[in-house]
Amino acid sequence: MTSYSSLLVHVICMFLFLHTANCTSSIQPIYKAQRSVALSDKHNKPKFQPGPWKNAHATFYGGSDGSGTMAGACGYEDLKQKGYGLQITALSQVMFNNAQTCGACFEIKCAPEAGLNCKPGQPALIVTATDLCPPDFAQSADNGGWCNPPREHFDLAEPAFLQIAEQKAGIVPVQYRRVPCSTKGGIKFTITGNPYFTLVLVWNVGGAGDVTGMQVKGGNEVIWTPMKRNWGQKWQTDVKLVGESLTFRVKASDGRSSTSRHVAPKDWQFGQTYEGKNFK
Repeated sequence: MTSYSSLLVHVICMFLFLHTANCTSSIQPIYKAQRSVALSDKHNKPKFQPGPWKNAHATFYGGSDGSGTMAGACGYEDLKQKGYGLQITALSQVMFNNAQTCGACFEIKCAPEAGLNCKPGQPALIVTATDLCPPDFAQSADNGGWCNPPREHFDLAEPAFLQIAEQKAGIVPVQYRRVPCSTKGGIKFTITGNPYFTLVLVWNVGGAGDVTGMQVKGGNEVIWTPMKRNWGQKWQTDVKLVGESLTFRVKASDGRSSTSRHVAPKDWQFGQTYEGKNFK
């Protein structure tokens, strides 16, 4: 009987080897989220579409090389290294919305009434929100306090501002609309912290570009756990994640979700960045 069982197992193994893989091989961990797999994010909602044109004003900050704009209240840190470059903007307090608009993309062009203060032909540019333009309540909203509530205002990096307007203008009326963010590769998760406090920076988000909610799940003991916004696009949890493969679910302002399964293997390390599944 034992000999017959061994023969049967051998035959089954040969069959599996020919049709799938060696039956003695182990399943390898997934280091990058599979695009074909989604947990609850079936994307029943339509893709993010450009919004209506609205009116605002724009100024600029930082130097001609983008110096002074590389940090920012969204927590992206080195914007050039992260791929955002100098096509970036700070938003007035109302538009920043307690960091919920971080990562959103906007198409901006001069309003017709800007006249000679703007480039001929009303060229448009697309920028990503990476910073807060803080209010200045010592100044009136129409004379220096450009980012005071309830004003909608863009404080562009100087190289971006100069694509649509003349430097001497200082401030120009603009028209703007939300547009989908075009990104390369998947959503990036940079993990920092310590075994008792995990902080995840979420960046390179496509579609709506922003993140309004985030959850994490371990591969073993950690069930789906909501994460809280610490500041900018940095999300935190005090649940112990060390030793677990990590699955992240990101929710955007348009209601769509993207789930990156086992994006970080169980031996992930603090200070490393992992690439997941992006919005299409």
